[in-house]
Amino acid sequence: MKTYRIIIVENDEDEQFFMKEGFDAAGGFQIVAQLKSGDDLFEWLNEHKDNLPDVILSDLNMPGKNGYDIIEEQKKTGWWSKVPVIITSTSSTKSIMDRCLAQGAAAYIVKPDTFVEYVPYVRNLYKQMEEEKN
Repeated sequence: MKTYRIIIVENDEDEQFFMKEGFDAAGGFQIVAQLKSGDDLFEWLNEHKDNLPDVILSDLNMPGKNGYDIIEEQKKTGWWSKVPVIITSTSSTKSIMDRCLAQGAAAYIVKPDTFVEYVPYVRNLYKQMEEEKN
């Protein structure tokens, strides 16, 4: 089983905690950084240009640079453009999902309704990563 290196960009501390638990329990991913905003992500990427993750999972709505800003910046900054950015949010509104995908997000995944559902969420993400690889 391949292990994907992932950065999680999520401003809510409770959500970060439960996401980490879900990722640790499900396997398949190594969390290389948990960051609170797009600003933090851009700083991390600039400091680790030679050690990029396999995927970035970003919340859509955050203070500072948000998920939209991340996918827009990725288009402008070519050196990390091969890293898929997957947007995640509690919103299942089709127009929001379509906007993210049209702007360049690799995927859009709706967050689980409860924190205990993160293991299936992570397994679904892993399955998507494997399908993209093939």
